[in-house]
Amino acid sequence: MAKTVDARRQDRPLWLNEDEMAAWLANSAIMISLPAALDARMQRESQMTFFEYMVLSVLSEEQDRTMQMSRLAARTAASLSRLSHVVARLEKRGLVTRSRIPGAGRRTNTTLTDAGNDVVVAAAPGHVAAVREYLIDNLEPADLKALQRIGTAVADAVDGGRAAAASTPDGAGDEGSVQDG
Repeated sequence: MAKTVDARRQDRPLWLNEDEMAAWLANSAIMISLPAALDARMQRESQMTFFEYMVLSVLSEEQDRTMQMSRLAARTAASLSRLSHVVARLEKRGLVTRSRIPGAGRRTNTTLTDAGNDVVVAAAPGHVAAVREYLIDNLEPADLKALQRIGTAVADAVDGGRAAAASTPDGAGDEGSVQDG
């Protein structure tokens, strides 16, 4: 970490060494190819995008299947703008509803409808199969722990820890109706 800070102070890039470059390129391939593969498979098998599935899945994990849009955006790693467009499409399909939260400010809840719950429950087995096929089953147990640690560290660096804090009201894990991979 100190090397990075020193290089920034000198206004010069700290180039990646051979091992760092290999790690970066391997992870770049994951960041690009895995979401594309999951999206193509979700569209083929369930007629929805991977992101639409994630929105429905996160809502299905809530006891009342309702979540404030800002928290839903954090849980799905999306901007409010992107989420709003997707939720509008899902609402037109009858899979979610939106309602204004009383009080000051522009706050909105999104609720998964019974039809939306049916859709996400039907899609979940295929999604989990894809996650296993493309990622989980290709890793050793120690790799899974490392991947979780790495994913958390990168997410914290990217969003300053907001996603972890927004995952639940008290920061603890949720028990859900649909297990997401």
